[in-house]
Amino acid sequence: FLFILVGGWLATDVWRFLGVYLGDRLSEASDLLVLVRALATALVAAVIGNLIAVPSGALAETSLALRLAAVAAGFAAYMLLGRKVIVGIIASEAVLLGGILAT
Repeated sequence: FLFILVGGWLATDVWRFLGVYLGDRLSEASDLLVLVRALATALVAAVIGNLIAVPSGALAETSLALRLAAVAAGFAAYMLLGRKVIVGIIASEAVLLGGILAT
């Protein structure tokens, strides 16, 4: 347990400390931070796409149409109701749960 705790701490905290150390030295408009933001956004989009296209677990039991409808509803709610992420998440979950309960 101690080995896992120390190994996990070292693997993550080094990057956190490095981020804090370098964070003040970089401009928000720097090419490096633009690249980091683009990569982070691409990774999130890939995970969401994977959950829609090839889900696992309980989500795999839902239809593709229901998953796409939930994504569309969440995006529409996000855009129409003030661009708040939580609104999009709640709308997506409501459509997904409603579809699951309806079947």
